[in-house]
Amino acid sequence: MGETRSVERVLIADDHPMVRDGLRTVISVAFDACETFEAASLDETIAVIEREGDFDLVMLDVNMPGARGVSGLVTLRRRFPALPVVMVSAECEREIVSAALSAGAAGFIPKSLKRGAIVEALKSVLAGEIYVPADFGDDGEGQVERRDIARRIEHLTPQQRVVLGLLVEGKLNKQIAYELDVSMTTVKAHVSAILSKLNVFSRTQAVILVNKVGFDRDSAGGH
Repeated sequence: MGETRSVERVLIADDHPMVRDGLRTVISVAFDACETFEAASLDETIAVIEREGDFDLVMLDVNMPGARGVSGLVTLRRRFPALPVVMVSAECEREIVSAALSAGAAGFIPKSLKRGAIVEALKSVLAGEIYVPADFGDDGEGQVERRDIARRIEHLTPQQRVVLGLLVEGKLNKQIAYELDVSMTTVKAHVSAILSKLNVFSRTQAVILVNKVGFDRDSAGGH
């Protein structure tokens, strides 16, 4: 697991007050000085994000007013592509978990998990992992995660794949700019896009993530 980043702002989106209370307690215990926000519908969730700006994490209920299944996640990913969203649900069927991961969820946390397990799940997400329930179907957690990582990599442009390959090699931005004969501004733009599409928060986490599927310069297509 990578290094967990600091957590300052979390949005809990669930239409059940008791669930929000429970998750708020978990977050307050797990992350010191973390400010929590709440929403009871998808429209309210969007309004809070637009009003408050960036969040370190959004915990989104699968079924709530304005959202059914992964429709709420799809909406948030489209409107706020760099915002990490973890699905939280009482349901844990293979279909809904797979659909959430395919739609770009940073993880899927069953409400039935014990408090300590939820904390560990959140920390793994914040460290750049993709959390899925340990007993998720017959595929196993590793295969599910690798498929999802591969899907995220597929969204990169050819040039972004080249830059990612150089990140994996440990190259700095100025070295990448020199090697590709492009400006630093262009490199920074590529790196930002890569982090957004991979749904991670740092170059280090991007490298950790793609190394799980053996991404290297050859798979980046060279240049």
